[in-house]
Amino acid sequence: MTDQPNPRRWWTLAALVLASLAVGFDATILNLALPTMAKDLNAGNAQLQWFVTVYTLVLAAGMIPAGMIGDRLGRKKTMLAALAIFGISSLAAAYAPSSELFIAARAVLGLGAALMMPTMLALIPTMFTPDERPKAIGTLAGASLLAFPIGPLLGGWLLNHFWWGSVFLINIPMVVLAVLAVGAWMPESEPRRGQRIDGAGLVLSSAAMTALTYGLIEIGERGWTDAAVLGPILGGLAALALFVLWERRFSDPLVELSLFANARFSVGTGLATVVNFTLFGVLFVLPQYFQAIVGVDAMGSSLRLLPLIGGMLIGMVAAGRVGTAIGPKLTAVLGFILLAGSLFVGATTGVGSGTALMAGWTVAYGLGLGFTLPTAMNAALGALSPLSAGVGAGVTQSVRTLGGSFGAAILGSILSSAYRDAVPPEARESVFAGLAAARSTQSAALEDTVRSAFVHGLDLVLITSGALAILGLLLAAAWLPGKPHHS
Repeated sequence: MTDQPNPRRWWTLAALVLASLAVGFDATILNLALPTMAKDLNAGNAQLQWFVTVYTLVLAAGMIPAGMIGDRLGRKKTMLAALAIFGISSLAAAYAPSSELFIAARAVLGLGAALMMPTMLALIPTMFTPDERPKAIGTLAGASLLAFPIGPLLGGWLLNHFWWGSVFLINIPMVVLAVLAVGAWMPESEPRRGQRIDGAGLVLSSAAMTALTYGLIEIGERGWTDAAVLGPILGGLAALALFVLWERRFSDPLVELSLFANARFSVGTGLATVVNFTLFGVLFVLPQYFQAIVGVDAMGSSLRLLPLIGGMLIGMVAAGRVGTAIGPKLTAVLGFILLAGSLFVGATTGVGSGTALMAGWTVAYGLGLGFTLPTAMNAALGALSPLSAGVGAGVTQSVRTLGGSFGAAILGSILSSAYRDAVPPEARESVFAGLAAARSTQSAALEDTVRSAFVHGLDLVLITSGALAILGLLLAAAWLPGKPHHS
């Protein structure tokens, strides 16, 4: 993609890692603070749900327009503006005196993250050689996933020593360092000039992503048949159909639909979405398993995710070299074999399963993640031209976000229905409510039923995810290029 690689590209990547960590911390740390915030801000369940979901909604809706902004105005300017927005809204969230102001600050945080994510990814194909891209993508993806165990560990310590707002203040030093590093090392991209702004495309894409994400989030609370779920999902699909029709007719479209005619872009995006689907399912069920069945707190749960993160980091370090040696097709196939095999082994988990089984399959799952995610993302991003990299990265990230939302909604629904069908009415709200009911009545039989029901649901989630990983394997084998890249 580049004849002369930028000599400061690895320093620039270090700056992007700092930004990625800040976004990752914010996405993982809030759940720990919710109980304290409910009391301090006098927030009800509906407000607590909005604390979490408003960030996801703005993030999903903003990524395609954000990619366009980076392409048109310059990615360095966009990145610096995004970091400033993210830092200022983190301060506002930390000191918010009411639920309403906190929700507003979270919405602006989502905007900052939406501007950052496609801009970061768009820089990869423009700055790194084909051989270097998997390593660069793996480094960025690893940084965001590292936030999953580190965020709760750091958040737990802060909540034990300070007030709830401190979990948002940790973004500030990360943002300041990222601003200094981006300012010093990141080159400015060449802006795309002379094109009209696709206002209708902006509105339709944002409306589609917002409605679809909202509907998927609500499935967990309301079920699949509720009007508050079906309405937004159907409305989102209608907006998406209108968006496609408009983009085909507009002379300067927001998204070049010809991108999807490129098999590498479409399949790479699809494979990354499959990986995200399984990952959100695993990260949805494992913390609940650790806390409800194993009986550890949030920090103990984070520590038990370290084998997964360790496997993933090893896989990401190795993926670039393996891909250079055997090509992206075999690298992705190997990764999906690890994903599917580990998920099926994980699905043998019982109430009395030991730590060794859990650590073993999560290490292998992490290794599969490390092989598949950079390879899939590299296939998608490697198909982009430097001028359209921002919008293309925004599309890929938006689809991946939807895939994650689908994963959480569908796999959460499988877990919930399997659990509810096996327990009496007083235990149906959640596994934690079921255990509390059993302990309040001192019923060992009910406690055993609750535990068994939850583990059965967990196994079904992992079987479903494993089946999806096999689909990813077949797609990778059929469509990814077999030959290694050589710069």
